Amino acid sequence: MQGNNRDTLPEIRHTAIFHASIQKVWEAISTSEGIAAWFMPNDFQPKTGHEFTLQTPFGPTPCKVLELNPPYRLSFSWGNDWRVSFELKDLEGKTQFTLIHSGWGEPDQIVPESGLKQSEVRNRMDHGWKSIVTERLREVVEK
Repeated sequence: MQGNNRDTLPEIRHTAIFHASIQKVWEAISTSEGIAAWFMPNDFQPKTGHEFTLQTPFGPTPCKVLELNPPYRLSFSWGNDWRVSFELKDLEGKTQFTLIHSGWGEPDQIVPESGLKQSEVRNRMDHGWKSIVTERLREVVEK
């Protein structure tokens, strides 16, 4: 969907520094229980190629683990078009965490699961990801 079209929406990117070890953050983002604690219920398994389901507000959404490089990077497809990546960097006892949500289409294109325009969904998800990363994930890893 995204291709080389210049009219596609930019990726969402949020970075936060957590007062937690890289291993603790990795556990929170690379296990089913960890992901459920700050994001959504799921049947994730940390295996490249594993197909899993996120239980979203719009119903179950198929996903697939695309990349796994412990404890630095995890990427998965979300639905038909999106890719979500988590990047971690060790900062000597702290961890820099970056979320990247890419695969957006043209602004007026409809997202079938929601019936809303890509621009509306992207805007909502941008705000949602910000609070998920800076509040919910932070709360889980800094306990």
